[in-house]
Amino acid sequence: MKIVLATGNKGKLREFTKMCETEVVAFADILGEVEIIEDADTFKDNALIKARTIYEKLKNEDAIVVSDDSGISVPILGGIPGIYSARYAGEGSSDKENLQKLVNAVKALGIKMTPAYYTAAIAIVSKHGEYVVHGWMHGDVLSTTRGEEGFGYDPMFVPKGYDKTLGELDDEVKKSISHRAKALSLAKPIITMLQR
Repeated sequence: MKIVLATGNKGKLREFTKMCETEVVAFADILGEVEIIEDADTFKDNALIKARTIYEKLKNEDAIVVSDDSGISVPILGGIPGIYSARYAGEGSSDKENLQKLVNAVKALGIKMTPAYYTAAIAIVSKHGEYVVHGWMHGDVLSTTRGEEGFGYDPMFVPKGYDKTLGELDDEVKKSISHRAKALSLAKPIITMLQR
């Protein structure tokens, strides 16, 4: 059974490919560009929208479609950017623009660091039904950026128990502590079961 990832985000595709022990194909490699309207108000529901849309368009009942919706939430800022993490600086904004907007929002509070957390919801859609699992990573965001690794908000996020940002930590460490890794560890047994 083919595992199709319902994301156009190259960073996520790299992360999923590294973490999965089987071949993962990006939906765009099969279907080309597909517009998916993520208009739900939770990570879970947005992940399901993506997975359902791609599953229906594939017209291959043996496919397993996996999608993720994830983002960072800063409680002192009212939980933003949350589900809007990928478009925090506006529709079509780059990772760098989103990152800079959040850095500026934290800086405007006159603080150097504040608690924050990442959420990842992974949805799995197949002929056998729909499943959703979650993973979280807690830590702090900084009013500056450090490091060039990772993507998104990684250069400003320091995971709990570490003194380096995700932008400074190597992939092996991130793979073991990230919100996506935690959610994927819960998703893997479901995907394995569905492949039988």
